[in-house]
Amino acid sequence: MKLKLYWETLFQRRNYSQFLPNTVNTGARGPEFEYEPYSVCLALPGFYLIVTKTNDMQRPGFTKTVILTGLLAGTLDLFSAYISQWIKTGAYSAGMLKYIAGGALGLETSMKGGNGVAFLGLFFHYFIAMSFTVLFFLVFPRLKFLWYDKYLVGVLYAVFVALVVNQLILPLTPLPTKPFDLSNAVQAWFILSIALGIPIAVRAYRFYGVEGTERKKPVVWW
Repeated sequence: MKLKLYWETLFQRRNYSQFLPNTVNTGARGPEFEYEPYSVCLALPGFYLIVTKTNDMQRPGFTKTVILTGLLAGTLDLFSAYISQWIKTGAYSAGMLKYIAGGALGLETSMKGGNGVAFLGLFFHYFIAMSFTVLFFLVFPRLKFLWYDKYLVGVLYAVFVALVVNQLILPLTPLPTKPFDLSNAVQAWFILSIALGIPIAVRAYRFYGVEGTERKKPVVWW
């Protein structure tokens, strides 16, 4: 936890009644604290404001925003997978969730399973979507190059997710791996960008108040 002291002259009239213990305000004096959230712990009129920096997970609404974003991304990704499979084969893929569960149980076991196995596959699907959502929300305020453009960043993040899943996660499971095919990969990246990458980026930009390459000017309370 970082502490910072600020001098206030006796000739400046300020209302310190708002600075009560455990109250949260956004913004702080000085360029080194611009755009950051702070929690005011103590205010001594005429002398110092003692301010503690809060982490991103302490922002109001952080948990709710991440959960809703993860659910949205996971649902869009699942629907897009069903639609893509229907377009390719002309049939509904009834065993997709069981196939996902095969990453833990093996295909021979999972494809013979019932609704319980399907729910396990559904859990794995949303767990992965939620994990990548949390990761993006945590690194976003720390890597300022991610503030460039929400749509471009969303597309690139979708490519990153696809590479991590296909090249790192899947080889660790019993699921069969396919040789890399650029045309199929580009198609998968496009679908994942629309379903997962861009929604996550758009929600993160909105939550952190980022427009283009800069953050919106915060509300300064003193």
